[in-house]
Amino acid sequence: MRQILFAAGIALVVAILLTPLLVKIFSRQGFGQEIRNEGPASHQKKRGTPTMGGVAIIVGMWAGYWGSHLIGIGFDADGPSVSGLLVLGLATMLGLVGFLDDFLKIRKQRNLGLNKTAKTVGQLAAAVIFGVLALRWPNEQGLTPGSDKLSYVRDISSITMGSVVFVLFCLLLVSAWSNAVNFTDGLDGLAAGSMSMVLGAYVVIAFWQYRNSCMRTDMAVGCYQVRDPLDLALLAVSAGAACVGFLWWNAAPAKIFMGDTGSLALGGLIAGLSVTTRTELLAIVLGALFVAEAASVVVQIAVFRTAGRRVFRMAPFHHHFELGGWPETTVIIRFWLLTAIASALGLALFYGEYLSVVG
Repeated sequence: MRQILFAAGIALVVAILLTPLLVKIFSRQGFGQEIRNEGPASHQKKRGTPTMGGVAIIVGMWAGYWGSHLIGIGFDADGPSVSGLLVLGLATMLGLVGFLDDFLKIRKQRNLGLNKTAKTVGQLAAAVIFGVLALRWPNEQGLTPGSDKLSYVRDISSITMGSVVFVLFCLLLVSAWSNAVNFTDGLDGLAAGSMSMVLGAYVVIAFWQYRNSCMRTDMAVGCYQVRDPLDLALLAVSAGAACVGFLWWNAAPAKIFMGDTGSLALGGLIAGLSVTTRTELLAIVLGALFVAEAASVVVQIAVFRTAGRRVFRMAPFHHHFELGGWPETTVIIRFWLLTAIASALGLALFYGEYLSVVG
């Protein structure tokens, strides 16, 4: 628990102090956000707001994770784990892809950076590396960071994918979650605030798995077969605290945007944590807002191409409510509330499954 508190404190301080520094540096360099002309008219005043603020989230996450481990040496805590490093690496690789995308948008001075092929290749490369390595490095109990079984709150023993299908499944998860968070990052503080709640839920889940790990308890039933739950809790709290520190400056009216640098990295975190904590299906509940945002884009495109009409005034559907007359801050707060409800529901399902197993 002390390590978790240290990780949160370090990440929060680093992110909240680094973000205004990035605002000054990026403003001086002219690294301003381009705004879609077809978007809500109220967004045009945001043109030129510094972007790539996701750098602060990634740096804060790294600082919190590694700082807590350095401090942990003083009280004989375990060091970094394979699971934590794999998820951290996945998020960082996706953050680099997003950084290139943001940088090209700035250079070209338009709202298009990397082409779809290059961006997809970057996401897929990160996913493949993660998927292949997640089935390696078994510990003394034979547990690897990932499992080739589909999971809800724990592995579903009756559904085995095999290593090849598992890697393809990781491709799907990484692509879906990184794009879902990217779609959600369209209003000041919406993605950062929502991610802090989802990551907070993952701190609780991973820490509970640690306290009830099959490697630490004599429980015959109900224990969790997760390789490195405590380290995953450290990573989740570091990323969540970094999001809160960034949100201080990203809340409306935003001084800086996270850009694809932050949104792709955060989407990768959900994908990586869902695989390593064996909660791939539960993540759909925890991240229900991101799922809904991505689904609104898919539905909008599908219906328009088949029927020639639009379901929403504009997709992702947070813009639908803006164009319907809701103030931006109203949309943000109500969507935060929906995320809080989804996170609470996900935790209730997680705990409910535990109670049903232990009787």
